[in-house]
Amino acid sequence: MVGPGYPVRVKIVSVVGTRPQLIKAAALQSALRARHDEVLVDTGQHWDESMAGVFFAELGLARPDHSLDAGGGSHSEQTAAMLTRLEPILVGERPDAVLVYGDTNSTLAGALAAAKLGIPVAHVEAGLRSFDRRMPEELNRVVADHLSTWSFAPTPSAVENLRAEGITRGVILVGDLMQDLASRVSAEVRDAAVLEEFAERQRRLIDTGSARSGAAAGRPLEPGAYLFATVHRQENREPAAMAAWAAILADAASPERPVILALHPGTRVAMDRAGISCGPNVLIVDPQRYRTSLAFQLHAAAVLTDSGGVQREAAWLGVPCLVLRGTTEWTEAVSESAGRMVLVGLDRALAAVELARLASRDDARLVARERAAALDLRPAGAADSIVMALEAPPRIAERGR
Repeated sequence: MVGPGYPVRVKIVSVVGTRPQLIKAAALQSALRARHDEVLVDTGQHWDESMAGVFFAELGLARPDHSLDAGGGSHSEQTAAMLTRLEPILVGERPDAVLVYGDTNSTLAGALAAAKLGIPVAHVEAGLRSFDRRMPEELNRVVADHLSTWSFAPTPSAVENLRAEGITRGVILVGDLMQDLASRVSAEVRDAAVLEEFAERQRRLIDTGSARSGAAAGRPLEPGAYLFATVHRQENREPAAMAAWAAILADAASPERPVILALHPGTRVAMDRAGISCGPNVLIVDPQRYRTSLAFQLHAAAVLTDSGGVQREAAWLGVPCLVLRGTTEWTEAVSESAGRMVLVGLDRALAAVELARLASRDDARLVARERAAALDLRPAGAADSIVMALEAPPRIAERGR
């Protein structure tokens, strides 16, 4: 920090560790590095190459300056490893602030390590609440918010949640950072050719014995003639929960309209251990690249997910979405969807009713093609808002909070 209270450049340590955090960092990094000095730390929370590694190249994200290799283990073990390895990096780098994203163990560790060293914390996606403290993510986001100097809220309800907890200083409504990146690539995902390319890759994998075959594998995919699903949350890896959502997907799938399930590796392991299957018309595939995932959502008849990120993307793309959770921290995505998004939890009957309402087999193909042709996704401007806010040193930010 130099000058009469205003910086020329500030030094930011950004802490990432999961696939969604890489997406958010990619949305912010070019704007951040144009004006400031960034040191990128990857905790390794998602250490699988399909979950995180390919994202660096695809999204043009700079390689990490420090990698902690702290994936695996229980929540406590993982967080402890991150704290232990983060502290000497922060001491050595001496940043002006530490930037954390979202609600993962990496978020918690970054915020705690910085706060204990007296380094200001900037939290992207502050104020989100599911009001379900059984979720590890809820605990992480609450702690991070109460340690933060800057609370970058994506939605008005997030601002209100912070106010209800007595946090009003340093709260800035910036919009959704992920929308900035989705807008940047939206023109690229309108082409449905990605569906045939995916089917061809699946056929090659089946021929080489590298993929699970089934009735849906290798079939041509057409807009509106399939459903897209993701499941990854810890509560949905319990045996009873897995049996419930697997039944929902099995009911939704048919030979004429299969479900493409992009499955988190941890969820797949849990399913295998429990001996749970979704049936022959659900094609289980690895997590997809960012653009491929967006394209699959855009051209699907509907999306079924427990992911906050996918939920928001479906909302921006205008795709019908069944949320496989009883609560959501993204309340605006539901309330502003004109009925296209609905919380069904693990209620099999409700899911069937809502899917029939939202994605009629009679016109799903036409609706999907019209949706893609009309897509015009605008950026939220969150990246610029965050970068500008970080240009004021903490004592100045505090006066205006």
